[in-house]
Amino acid sequence: MEFKDYYKILGVKSDADSKEIKTAYRKLARKYHPDMNPEAGAADKFKEVAEAYEVLKDANRRAEFDELRQYGSQSGRGFEPPPGWQSASGFQKGAGQSGADFSEFFNSIFGGRGTDFRQAGGFQQDHYRGQDVEIEMPVFLEETMATNVKTVEFHIPTYEDGRVSQIKKHLKVKIPVGVMDGERIRVKGQGAPGHGDGAAGDLYLHIRLVPHPLFDVQGHNLIVTVPVAPWEAALGAKVTVPTLDGKISLTITPNSQTGKKLRIKGKGLKGKNVTGDLYAILKVVMPAAADEKTRQLWRELAKTASFDPRLEWSQ
Repeated sequence: MEFKDYYKILGVKSDADSKEIKTAYRKLARKYHPDMNPEAGAADKFKEVAEAYEVLKDANRRAEFDELRQYGSQSGRGFEPPPGWQSASGFQKGAGQSGADFSEFFNSIFGGRGTDFRQAGGFQQDHYRGQDVEIEMPVFLEETMATNVKTVEFHIPTYEDGRVSQIKKHLKVKIPVGVMDGERIRVKGQGAPGHGDGAAGDLYLHIRLVPHPLFDVQGHNLIVTVPVAPWEAALGAKVTVPTLDGKISLTITPNSQTGKKLRIKGKGLKGKNVTGDLYAILKVVMPAAADEKTRQLWRELAKTASFDPRLEWSQ
């Protein structure tokens, strides 16, 4: 398989801090998000960027990746982890895979967390239950708004004639509406087969919400920063704001300040018993450049406006 250098994908150095990594992700995710970029290949690029951030935002995964990167830089397209390599964070490489949303490289390195096959009941028993398989399932925020059927690919261990082997398995699973980050979904009987009369193990899907380029998540609520021009903040305006299921018109009242929070009811994440809200946080943004006419208007405003933003300093 092809080695993926997640630092290069995000365009950051290997010693970049978490803030630099998040900033690079947001910039690229906004550029390639399917809702903002209809060009061919944009969706695939967005998933690649999301995959890179999924690894580098987590300290343990990043440490694992840094360890593997020294091998990957020399392997080209024919990368394979060093024989016997296992992550320090307890992931069992090759025990499972995380689904078709991320690459083969991600799935093979970070995809599963199976327990030791011998712990499922022991080789000495004639009858024992099969091993459970646990995999991570990346889910985009938009996908939580309705029930989705997703295809997962993973490996299950089998025991025969004293030997353990891995069998690749493909399965379509239903991801219910309103799933949350960290939620664990059980698919009964889809783990490793039992021995003798032992029942098959189960498949457990660990939901991981992929960070969105525009929205932050707080429980079931969503937070979006809305840039507004100074004149929009001063005079009031109607601006178009994105949500997970379309765009809405938002009214900005006159004399609005940076940091003002506006609540849009029912436009957050759907839950099983509750629907969250969307909170729009205003951010007054100055133009990057101005022509002479615009600067003259600012000068006139400065002369006529009786406003001192630092008045309280002199009191």
